Amino acid sequence: MIDFPTLESFGHDTWWLVVAKAVAIFGFLVLTVLVAILAERKIMARMQRRYGPNRVGWHGALQSLADGVKLALKEGLTPAGVDRPIYLLAPIIATIPAFTAFAVIPFGPSVSVFGHHTPLQLTDLPVAVLYILAITSIGVYGIVLAGWSSGSTYPLLGGLRSTAQVISYEIAMGLCFAAVFLLSSTMSTSEIIGSQHRHWFILLLLPSFIIYAISMVGETNRAPFDLPEAEGELVGGFHTEYSSLKFAMFMLAEYVNMTTVAALATILFLGGWMAPWPLSLIPGANSGWLPVLWFVAKVWVFLFVFIWLRTTLPRLRYDQFMGLGWRVLIPASLTWVMVVALIRAATLNSSDTTRAVVLAVGGVLAAALLLGGIVRAMRAPRERAAPSSGAAASLSPAFPVPPLPGATAGATRPVPEVTNA
Repeated sequence: MIDFPTLESFGHDTWWLVVAKAVAIFGFLVLTVLVAILAERKIMARMQRRYGPNRVGWHGALQSLADGVKLALKEGLTPAGVDRPIYLLAPIIATIPAFTAFAVIPFGPSVSVFGHHTPLQLTDLPVAVLYILAITSIGVYGIVLAGWSSGSTYPLLGGLRSTAQVISYEIAMGLCFAAVFLLSSTMSTSEIIGSQHRHWFILLLLPSFIIYAISMVGETNRAPFDLPEAEGELVGGFHTEYSSLKFAMFMLAEYVNMTTVAALATILFLGGWMAPWPLSLIPGANSGWLPVLWFVAKVWVFLFVFIWLRTTLPRLRYDQFMGLGWRVLIPASLTWVMVVALIRAATLNSSDTTRAVVLAVGGVLAAALLLGGIVRAMRAPRERAAPSSGAAASLSPAFPVPPLPGATAGATRPVPEVTNA
């Protein structure tokens, strides 16, 4: 029998056990970031048929640690003209919420630790999922303030882009959560896992899973949605003027946020720490400390997808990115939530198996329509943006550029003429 924690299971731990859990979560996140950076460089090198880090440590195993030490020991430069208090506070605002969001993430069932029966989770709340959504949104303030306080044009544009991304993609993400809440009848992370003991929600809410998977990439500013730091357009985006330890804190926050959204996807759609089939048929697979292994393995599947996307897909144009969020994901997620509510109301007096079959079949059909809409949205802007031959000939030889500090807004920079010597 699986020992699923409930809200009543929390609040009874001794102080040293709470401290031990908090330290263990912090250590897990820092270690995951170090391994993820090394794995990203190794996997990208493998996909691009080149060598990755192979000098520091055994096969480059200590490269991430060496890079962290190097960044910490470098001289920290503060450019002239920045708003110094906000400039220094922005990396802290971006980093702290990334760690505190993991307070309600369950790693496993209840276990015995030195005679104390305790869940493998720091704490839980009746609105734990909304707590994660709110606390990760605070981290965006660090990005926005970093761009604004730098006193430069390109960091400011990167911060504004990040704001637009969060507004666009958190709406779709929140509607995905609503579908999960309708089926589980709870917002507690531990109880959501308990409600998936028969069917994982990825089987019943496939459109929600697809929308969340896309939204979490946009939420973490990762390729192909890394527009706030697009080096081809904004030099480095919001962290252009940062160096040394302050830049390392932004990188740390990015990878911790990747781990957070991956863990949340595991909890909402993949059964959390429960073992996948057919491993779930093994006696004791979902008890003791073994579920921690299943949870970490599922999280790393999502982290690998993050790396795979960065290596494979080119960066989207900004109009494609915003059009995908507002024209496809938000209407699709809102429609799917209404469908789930109607199915749940229609099958209220039916068995759980009947409801699961109806949701699974409807989810597959809705997912097919959703993927078709995504493909169409990605192609339509490109077709509209293609100029005709006549229009191309009438283009002006000057192109607009963002106004730099001290420049006049709306000024154009002429294209230099090339003459033969």
